Amino acid sequence: MSDPIAVLQGIRTSRPARQAPPPEEVCELCSETIDSEHRHLVDLRSRTLLCACRGCFLLFESQGAGGDHFRSVPERYLAFRDFDLSPSQWDSLQIPVSVAFFFLNSELGRIAAFYPGPAGATESELPLDTWTDLFDANPQLATMQPDVEAFLVRAASDRSDRAAECFIVPIDACYELVGHLRTLWRGFDGGTEANRKIDSFFADIQARAQ
Repeated sequence: MSDPIAVLQGIRTSRPARQAPPPEEVCELCSETIDSEHRHLVDLRSRTLLCACRGCFLLFESQGAGGDHFRSVPERYLAFRDFDLSPSQWDSLQIPVSVAFFFLNSELGRIAAFYPGPAGATESELPLDTWTDLFDANPQLATMQPDVEAFLVRAASDRSDRAAECFIVPIDACYELVGHLRTLWRGFDGGTEANRKIDSFFADIQARAQ
């Protein structure tokens, strides 16, 4: 006759281990639990994005409310239907891939340019003289908020007359794209999967844009 205790122990050990529930996301300022769809703040001192609850987001939404420390990331998506960016102008920026984003870094007092790749967001250290010409030709760029909004560009993939895709977007959208591409990037130009992700990402931005 089998030992009942041994039978129970056998049942316990044969059961699949329970999976731990996913960790709750919390506001990185006040530790309040937040939904997966939440807003972000820019920490201007560490140059990082922070997950924020609604209360903390609203606290720093007003211009200057966070001083030189925190700033809320807005939700504006603005499409430039007829942005004047020629292939030669893009080439002059010497960015090695077809996607890049530009934002005004208030700490440095200048435009910073980044592009995605297998290592994440890579800053372009090259001169951005072309930026002055683009800024003068497209006055809507002057509405871009420092640190929290970016000018996101997808250059034409060939030498045809097709226009580049250009938007003002929240800065966290740019880093979301960078995060996706970091795991998918293959080879010099990103490969098939990365380019499919870029296609779907820009289609979503186009749908959101004013």
